[in-house]
Amino acid sequence: MIVVAGVALGAWVWLLAGQGGFWRTDVRLPRTGGEPQEWPDVAVVVPARDEADVLPMSLPSLLAQEYPGKAAVFLVDDGSSDGTGDVARALHAAGGGLPLTVTSPGEPPAGWTGKLWAVRHGIAQARDQTGAEFLLLTDADIAHRPDSLRALVAAATTADLDMVSQMARLRVTTGWERLIVPAFVYFFAQLYPFRWINRAGSRTAAAAGGCVLLRSSTAAAAGVPDVIRQSVIDDVALSRAVKRSGGRIWLGLADRVDSVRPYPGLGELWRMVSRSAYAQLRHNPAVLAGTVLGLALIYLVPPAAALGGALAGAWPLAALGLAAWAVMTGTYLPMLRYYRQPLWLAPLLPYTAALYLLMTVDSAVQHYRGRGAAWKGRTYARPDAQPDDTPA
Repeated sequence: MIVVAGVALGAWVWLLAGQGGFWRTDVRLPRTGGEPQEWPDVAVVVPARDEADVLPMSLPSLLAQEYPGKAAVFLVDDGSSDGTGDVARALHAAGGGLPLTVTSPGEPPAGWTGKLWAVRHGIAQARDQTGAEFLLLTDADIAHRPDSLRALVAAATTADLDMVSQMARLRVTTGWERLIVPAFVYFFAQLYPFRWINRAGSRTAAAAGGCVLLRSSTAAAAGVPDVIRQSVIDDVALSRAVKRSGGRIWLGLADRVDSVRPYPGLGELWRMVSRSAYAQLRHNPAVLAGTVLGLALIYLVPPAAALGGALAGAWPLAALGLAAWAVMTGTYLPMLRYYRQPLWLAPLLPYTAALYLLMTVDSAVQHYRGRGAAWKGRTYARPDAQPDDTPA
């Protein structure tokens, strides 16, 4: 146990020093101090399936964008059964703002996920009607501050970026949201350190699908969304496709973009994670086993060694475990501050990690039962090997 605890401590020292500063939360939109001389046209594409409940909290924020150039919103109703399209039209009629087009592509053909089929339809509509230089791909549960689009375009144009993505600040209101949501972003950043993603020449690629500003020419050069049509984790697949085509990408935390979707109970949060966790592991049992062992070593061994060693009077073991636990806790504090959560939640990260471990295993179990990657009434089987399935 002393050896195992020592390995866990060594792993945390390496993560602290060598994993791209994943624990830092200061990666925000590039600030160059300027704005474009001419503001490019932007088409906002919003895929939506059964989103009537959240649209009143999100769509008006898009329609009310204070953007100096021309912008238009294209909401693609992906086979909703709750009147999503009618709600969108009513919101525009009541509040006005940017031009809104509501359209529906019908059921996705074989080999396409519903969201990406909707995105493809929205991009085609935008090209036909606007010829916009930029596309803003944003989810139906994302609310944007009035200057969000302006800031995104300014960052992309002045920093010469082909894709700018922001990790929306997720809702944190209930006890379960406080326990699980900040950790979701923390684990994502640990897997895909933002600084590595944003570094020129780096192979690491990731994006946050809730807010992606993409040059239309880059989308065409990368062949998206067609080239990623089967991807369940579409944002990461999109970023890899853009990088492969030679595009420059950027990802950071948001100040002006918020998710309004509630996850009030553990069940909703569990489904959010488990629906795509095994897809993230490329449906590989060996990768799943390694992930489970890695999570146990890094997150569960430290508190077990600290508490078990103290109870048994094995003080060297307790000291190693406590040191690893302390490093872990310290790296989590910045994310809790970003989410304005009490710092006493930081030592509970091992408990949250144990929940994520179980969610990941459940994702694999559901996959082999034929229920994996399920979302909004659709279940997606494991796709054939695609270029976007390769590791970053």
